Parts: sequence; C-alpha cells; structure tokens
Amino acid sequence: MAAVATETMSRPRSNGRVRLLTAGTSLRIVMVPVVMALVLSAGKGGEDAGSLAATILFLIAAGTDFLDGYLARRWSVTTTLGSFLDTTADKLLVSGTLIALVAVERVSPWVCVIIIGRELVIMGLRGAVAADGTVMKPSLLGKWKATVQFIAIALALLRFGDPVGGLFIDEWAMLVAAAITLASAVDYLARFASSFSEEPA
Repeated sequence: MAAVATETMSRPRSNGRVRLLTAGTSLRIVMVPVVMALVLSAGKGGEDAGSLAATILFLIAAGTDFLDGYLARRWSVTTTLGSFLDTTADKLLVSGTLIALVAVERVSPWVCVIIIGRELVIMGLRGAVAADGTVMKPSLLGKWKATVQFIAIALALLRFGDPVGGLFIDEWAMLVAAAITLASAVDYLARFASSFSEEPA
C-alpha cells in the first residue's frame, strides 16, 4: 500500500517536471525567428541595439538548453517527445541564427554549410544506427561542438573590436567551431561505420 501511495504521489511531480522542461524547449523554438529577425534588421554591423537584443535572446535560449539537460539528468526525466523537441530546438537555434548571420555577411557561407551539413549527416547516421537497435550516445566532441558553436555565434551576433590577423574575433571562433564540428562528425562516422557494412539478414 505504501509503495502504491508513493508512486501515485510521485506521478504529478514527474508530470510537472516534464511540462517545465517542455516549456523551456518550446521557448527556445519560439525565440529562433525573433533572433533571426533582429539579426536581419541590424544588418552587417554588430554594435547596435538590435544586435545586442539578438545576442541576449540567443544566450537565454542557449542557457535553457544547458539548464534543460541538467534538470533532465538530475530528475531522471526523459520522454520521447521531450528528446525530439530538445534536439529540434538546438538544430533550429543554431541553423536559423547562422543563416541570418550569413545573410548579413557576418558568417562565411562555407562555415554555415559545414555546421548545418554535419547535422544532416549525423541525423542520417543516427537513423541508420537506430535501425539496428543501437542508440547513438552524445560524444565528448559532440558536447564541445555545441558549446563552441554557441560561443562563436554569440560573438558573431555582437561583433566588436578590430580585426586580428585579418579576421574578427568571432570569425576566428567560428573557424574553431567549424573544425570541432568536422572532428565530431568524423568521430561519429568512425565509431558507427560498421552500421553501413553489415549484411542484411
């Protein structure tokens, strides 16, 4: 009886936590078009109110990503919908902001292609691996990739200072982000290459 009562009491708390995490993820998705609009309205420059507002909103959205992940691990709360929304929100935030930055000539189109292309490749790889019943767990490089991308994008949104060695600080950071992004893709492909060589049963 006591075990049943405890389980019954824990369900509302668990449901409340799931709703809280889903709300944070949904907020991240809603912020994407707002950040993009602010970037496009600000134009090529970075030292204005629009760019500052876009940077603040982007950092808030990125912060909810780390907070959601921390709380989900601490509370041991995961759902299929939550995982889907979380992954989708991250990709939309990074891809949408990068595309807006390319449009105002603050990010190289090649860097944008590398970062977004990597996400598409790994998405396909994840599907192929899942078909075998295997789960692709995030790698250390993958976690670094997300953090460095967020930092590089925030610097590109705010763009300040003078060029160093022919590039702005955010452009150097974006090159580092692209390099780590490529490295993480190679790491995943190397670890799960066997998924493409297995013969059908």
